[in-house]
Amino acid sequence: MDAAEFRKRGKEMVDYVADYLEKIEKRQVFPDVEPGYLRPLVADSAPQDPESFEDVFKDIEKIIMPGVTHWHSPYFFAYFPSASSFPALLADMLCGGIGCVGFSWAASPACTELETVMLDWLGKMVNLPKEFLAEKDGQGGGVIQGSASEATLIALLAARTKIIRQVQSEKPELTEAEIMGTLVAYASDQFCATLGTTSCCSFDKLLELGPICNKENIWMHIDAAYAGSAFICPEFRHLLNGVEFADSFNFNPHKWLLVNFDCSAMWVKKRSDLIGAFKLEPLYLQHHHQESGLVTDYRHWQIPLGRRFRSLKLWFVLRMYGVRGLQEHIRKHIRLSHQFEHLVLQDERFEICAEVVLGLVCFRLKGSNELNEALLKSINDAKKIHLVPCHLREKFVLRFAVCSRTVESTHIKFAWQHISQLATDLLKTWEHNHHQQ
Repeated sequence: MDAAEFRKRGKEMVDYVADYLEKIEKRQVFPDVEPGYLRPLVADSAPQDPESFEDVFKDIEKIIMPGVTHWHSPYFFAYFPSASSFPALLADMLCGGIGCVGFSWAASPACTELETVMLDWLGKMVNLPKEFLAEKDGQGGGVIQGSASEATLIALLAARTKIIRQVQSEKPELTEAEIMGTLVAYASDQFCATLGTTSCCSFDKLLELGPICNKENIWMHIDAAYAGSAFICPEFRHLLNGVEFADSFNFNPHKWLLVNFDCSAMWVKKRSDLIGAFKLEPLYLQHHHQESGLVTDYRHWQIPLGRRFRSLKLWFVLRMYGVRGLQEHIRKHIRLSHQFEHLVLQDERFEICAEVVLGLVCFRLKGSNELNEALLKSINDAKKIHLVPCHLREKFVLRFAVCSRTVESTHIKFAWQHISQLATDLLKTWEHNHHQQ
């Protein structure tokens, strides 16, 4: 494929993606396929001779789409949202086109510098304490990771290295292995200090945890993977109070801030803590600007060596939506979740199982776990909408997460009517079967 054909095919692909997203609600949200469906549809091995773009293109609908779960469908209410927007998709094209591997400043200065500035922009949007910003000469700063789990692991490794070095300086007679054996990490069943847990979007009390961590010299990492995006709205910023006690903080713009996966934002108060744990200096990666101390080499802030130009999509989205547009997006989702909560509360057969703070509603039929498992199965078997469950203290609970960028009040009403009707059908057969026993 030469540049001329790329121009033509690129436009066709953009049209295909635009059509896909515009008409996504006509597609069944969850596929009908069984595990292993794809292998019989493709050749046993790669073709020896090139195939045409047409051949590949027509296989998208034939082979790929039948096995896609449509995360951006307005009938998708499972997990948490996965962000997507046209500006972010365009930025991803540019990222692929530039195709740099930005492990150091010299490897592509714009790739590093835009990321540093974008994480400052984002940090200011959620009103992070100044110590977390890089600015011109700050000690802290932000970095884009692949996921919140990655950010948590990095915080853990950096904390471990920091404490080992501290103990070594106090007790030089101890070996690293001896120190390692005495280290303790404190976690809840959600792992670390969490704002917006996955199961029910609950919030740890940072104002209680923080001072204890600071007093005991414990590294505190805060994970706000889903909820963090909402802190750009002044009315939800109080949920982040106590972040000033943390050493590191993370949330995922790729969940709720219209930036496609992957883009997980992580900030540290002391960049030296990360660099201390991950510094890697073979000669071929060194460059003459390093000595100035002004240069950020993001390979020292992460697990992989290579990295993509992910700050481009943040830049496009923040500029083309503006803070106000992003706040509107968040507020709309939260309004819709309260609409769903209201519908559930009007039906005395159901109960709400956790306070609805943001865009997640946890609900269930009053009754046994088996009954609710049966309800969820009938919902997901019908494939009109898609939900996933969670356990809240022994109870089997259904999660309803407002996800799609294009979801509207009508979709929420449809979802509730559908769930309510399936519940009616289920309760009839359930009571009948249980009477017979």
